[in-house]
Amino acid sequence: MLARLSLLALCACLAAAPAYAKDKPAAFSCTGVFGPDSSEALLKQTYGAENVVTGMVDGAEGEQMLATTVFPKNPEKSMEFGWQNDDTRERLGFVYLPPSMSGPHGLRVGMSVDDVVAINGKPFTIGGFWWDYGGGAQIETGALANGDDDKSCFLSLAFVPNDDYPQDLDVSAVSGEVSIPTDEPLLKKLGVHLSQISISYAYPEGDVPAE
Repeated sequence: MLARLSLLALCACLAAAPAYAKDKPAAFSCTGVFGPDSSEALLKQTYGAENVVTGMVDGAEGEQMLATTVFPKNPEKSMEFGWQNDDTRERLGFVYLPPSMSGPHGLRVGMSVDDVVAINGKPFTIGGFWWDYGGGAQIETGALANGDDDKSCFLSLAFVPNDDYPQDLDVSAVSGEVSIPTDEPLLKKLGVHLSQISISYAYPEGDVPAE
């Protein structure tokens, strides 16, 4: 659900229809299984019921939420879908794209900050790390910037540093609730890279349910 996502930072809508296969994720577009009218039933039809599992998953701040996971046993293909209607598991709220899928504008998990800046065409900022909502991209201008259409699919990007960064490095400038410019030298020293690509949709009339 949108209330449980990190900040939504950018928007993209693609017109091409996805090519479905039960053994791999569909090519990404804001239609079909990734469109606003997606459902658990469509996921089962597309990927096979044996590859679709619905249950409680971990959310932010230690909370649990209902989501439908496709290919749950394969980290490279696994996708997590959240619904605006949990009872019927219909109307897509959000989906986390798998590492194996190319997202809007050719975005891929694992890209460096410089890679994403090059795609956007302009610098942006990233939320500080090492807290529940850390690492979210905040893109206001450029090719990846948000649109104003509530019916669009919204793209949110999250970044993380490498686990094996030098432990004697002073990371206070990029820790916690701070806004980090993409030209901050620490980002390269920490090996910061794109870790998550998610798509979401606004609730009807912008109505987001409470936690």
